[in-house]
Amino acid sequence: MALDDKGGVWKSGRGKGRKTPKGRQLEDQAWAEVRALLGEGPRRRDLLIEYLHLIQDKYGCLSAPHIRALAEELGTGMAEIWEVATFYAHFDPVKEGETPPPDLTIRVCESLSCELAGSEQLIAALEKGMDPKKIRVLRAPCMGRCDTAPVLEIGHKHIDNATPEKVEAALKDGHFHAEIPAYEDFAAYRAAGGYEKLAELRKSGNWEKVQETVLASGLRGLGGAGFPSGRKWGFVRANPGIRYLAVNGDEGEPGTFKDRYYLERTPHLMLEGMLIAAWAVEAERSFIYMRDEYPAVLEILRREIAALEDAGIILKGEVELRRGAGAYICGEESAMIESIEGKRGIPRQRPPYVAAVGVFDRPTLVHNVETLHWVTRIVREGPEVLNSTEKNGRKGLRSYSVSGRVAKPGVYLLPAGSTITDIIEACGGMAEGHAFKAYQPGGPSSGLLPASMADIPLDFDTLQPHGTFIGSAAVVVLSDKDSAKAAALNMLRFFESESCGQCTPCRVGCEKAVKLMQADKWDADLLEDLCQVMGDASICGLGQAAPNPIRLTMKHFPDEV
Repeated sequence: MALDDKGGVWKSGRGKGRKTPKGRQLEDQAWAEVRALLGEGPRRRDLLIEYLHLIQDKYGCLSAPHIRALAEELGTGMAEIWEVATFYAHFDPVKEGETPPPDLTIRVCESLSCELAGSEQLIAALEKGMDPKKIRVLRAPCMGRCDTAPVLEIGHKHIDNATPEKVEAALKDGHFHAEIPAYEDFAAYRAAGGYEKLAELRKSGNWEKVQETVLASGLRGLGGAGFPSGRKWGFVRANPGIRYLAVNGDEGEPGTFKDRYYLERTPHLMLEGMLIAAWAVEAERSFIYMRDEYPAVLEILRREIAALEDAGIILKGEVELRRGAGAYICGEESAMIESIEGKRGIPRQRPPYVAAVGVFDRPTLVHNVETLHWVTRIVREGPEVLNSTEKNGRKGLRSYSVSGRVAKPGVYLLPAGSTITDIIEACGGMAEGHAFKAYQPGGPSSGLLPASMADIPLDFDTLQPHGTFIGSAAVVVLSDKDSAKAAALNMLRFFESESCGQCTPCRVGCEKAVKLMQADKWDADLLEDLCQVMGDASICGLGQAAPNPIRLTMKHFPDEV
């Protein structure tokens, strides 16, 4: 077509030409609001999720004008921001013409412990009694408060052992902010000798000797993988250039709440352990990735990191607190790193491993919260603090998060060789009127074991011969009043909801498994074929472990399926 052809796309300048560029236009008011929230200073693309939280917290949703304004501030496309905002459960992106969500949201936990405690009846009662135009009721995955099930969250306020009456009272009160528990703050920790060991190491310490001490203690990663903790340090230090440290505080495995338990009481044990590990690998900066379901912990860490800066123990910006946004998959270390970089939390293909290519493609040391808690104690008290305890041929201590049908759910620090019988005894026995039937040894990823297998030490390496593992030591106890089939279905629904969707075996496999498991009688052969594909072909541990509840239920509870 000739450029001067009047039938072409070119305008003569005399007609009604477009007055604005194509696409959504930048609105001055929305732009001013976003700039006010972001404040002064450079605009960093890796802080996208933090910026989205600021907008969501202020306005209750992420409107199209605000997303357009944020794209302008960051110099990026709206599509890039939209794909991040829609990936995380705690963001509410709203297109033009769509009705924004109500001012108040109630999230009710539907994980196994809460389901056993009556969350389904609670959800039904709330949905019946609330005006959906004013208050929305949403189902939510584990909130890390399994010891007080059923649990819900109104705004950022948690209600433990929730009932419709407690919700009604909270709505009348109108206080929807997190309640900060009493904890050991910087002043109290410092007065008791806190950070003296860190100062000593920074002055004249030998990182290899500290590494040997940690290895001698037998400390292994307590987020679930169980890799020897000290050995990671050498891997990271072997890589040249700038190095980072990332703390994985995204304990989203249903039934797990030990990290929250420690951080709400003694946060500086973790913080000092983090700084010791950062010193050991010469990390330039540390990132703490904390799940959004822990608003009290987030506030505690904000306060205490500021106190460390004011005391000169760390430089301003040396430790960055990053807030998750509702995605279980971010507990996988490479997905967490993607989220720290302001992206969707999608696991990376490995190799390369994060010790070589981690945050911003730099060598990165990743540790779990409880692991760093123990690093401080080991460096202070010696390796004996762990390796002097022995039970059933196993050395060390484990923090078991225990919930379900026990008399006193909670976090119990017990010898690593403890059996489920020992754990139930520590909890004061079974709940009144309940007889022990089955247990989940390490979150839904570990499946279910029957009461007849109560003599197995719950530790690393002891459960693999039985087709399961200890994971994060999230123990859920079932009784004769519970259905193993229903419990397995609850676990697979969780995996279906939390799959990141990157790989077909996990994304489609979890969905198909849930449908097959809803049948009156399970098709064992078809489910086993599905489990085989998911385990062999899924990219990360979510899809690889999701078959465990299916297989173990078919094996140990065949009469139910």
